Amino acid sequence: MRIGVPRSLIVSMAAIFSAYHIVLGLYTIDVPANPLPILAAMALYASATALSLMPGQPERMPTWMAGLNVIICVVMTLLITPELDPAREGGLGYATWYVAAIGTLMTITSTRRRHLYAWIGIAALVVQTIVWGGAPLLLDIGVIGSASWVAVSHILSRALLNASADAARFAQAEREATDWQAAQEAHLYERQVRLGQTGTTAVPMLQIIEASGGNLTAEQRNECLHLEGAIRDEIRGRRLLNDAVRREVMSARRRGASVNLLDEGGLDDLDEASRERVLNQLADAIRTTAAMRVIARTAPIDSDVAVTVVGLTPASDGHARDLGQSHDDDDAVDLWLEIPRTSA
Repeated sequence: MRIGVPRSLIVSMAAIFSAYHIVLGLYTIDVPANPLPILAAMALYASATALSLMPGQPERMPTWMAGLNVIICVVMTLLITPELDPAREGGLGYATWYVAAIGTLMTITSTRRRHLYAWIGIAALVVQTIVWGGAPLLLDIGVIGSASWVAVSHILSRALLNASADAARFAQAEREATDWQAAQEAHLYERQVRLGQTGTTAVPMLQIIEASGGNLTAEQRNECLHLEGAIRDEIRGRRLLNDAVRREVMSARRRGASVNLLDEGGLDDLDEASRERVLNQLADAIRTTAAMRVIARTAPIDSDVAVTVVGLTPASDGHARDLGQSHDDDDAVDLWLEIPRTSA
């Protein structure tokens, strides 16, 4: 989940806040008995902070870096506290800058989703402070405040992580709902188109049936069978149909041929121009063949062939087929055509 504040601004603010602790340490450099360990601690702290805030790193801090931050926190306390007197008259003031510095470094570690390491660093600070100056000193030098920073960082980090996960789930649910709605609209449009085409095909004959009271001539009955086949094509043929294919299929049936159109989804990925090219070739094949049985079937989507067209004519006189004693193997292949998906 993206937030409104640029990451560069947040990193810059963290760097300035971290540098402020070093300024406080330098301001009170005369308080420690020996300033050299203090300067060494400052160098370690500056290096760890710069490494933790370096641009281009993953959101989750590497384990080695988190462990290094904890070690530096421990080393800082071991370098600085021996040079300070917890019972100093008037207090230590900003000489305990390292407490806030450790809190800041551990807050950065927690923000970068290494909460366990951050709490280990705070726990080490608490233990060392108690050993050095006693439990009352925890509040006096700000150890409790540093722990509070880490706690707030931990809570906010977990909340943002959960919010990000929820946002991702909502986005996924929205995409699924949008896809479902689009599919339903496509199905509705498809049904409307098929119903409209069926109505255009069947209404004239239905009017004839109504006007004649159902007393049809033999030619009209045959035409009803052809219309039934055309309606079946709208269901089974789907994308194998355009006006040219419908016209040639009807012409083939009227001359006595059997035509089967089987669309199994092989044309769904073609654009309109490519599909029209394929269907026009199919219409030409049906128009030019003399076969008595024509089967057009779409090929799989991953095939180089879009549509396979087979035209068969009975090898015998047809009586064996009428008796159910003939098989497709006895038919002569008059047409075998594979229409490619792409033009040459």
